[in-house]
Amino acid sequence: MATAEGNQGEADATANLGSVRADIWVWSVRKYKTRSAAAKACKAGHVKINGKSAKASSPVRLGDQVVVRIGGFDHILQVKQLLERRVSYPLARLAYEDLTPERLPKLYLPSLPRREAGSGRPTKKERRQLDRLRGRSPNQGRR
Repeated sequence: MATAEGNQGEADATANLGSVRADIWVWSVRKYKTRSAAAKACKAGHVKINGKSAKASSPVRLGDQVVVRIGGFDHILQVKQLLERRVSYPLARLAYEDLTPERLPKLYLPSLPRREAGSGRPTKKERRQLDRLRGRSPNQGRR
């Protein structure tokens, strides 16, 4: 019974919060592995709250839209619950609604032909063939 009361107390503590620091919130919902990494991301401008760059100490409130840039890709999160402590992934997932659009598939371009290692510089004839293959004028960029 003490455990149920302890869980209830934690739920009440998170429900009564008016706001939480931005670095703590993105860390607690497991978008960053450490709180210091979350604070660095805020400082670098990778975290935005309602369209504005957020400092680590910026308040996050219920209903805010938080955009987190990870690996060059923006994750758009709608705040549904305020958390001050890091929780398990299933519980963290309930604290936000993910509004991130699906990623577009990568376009694969055919690679340019490569010379074999150790074959040396191309001859003048081979260079002209490469220029034609790449659609360049034979004297472009050369004097």
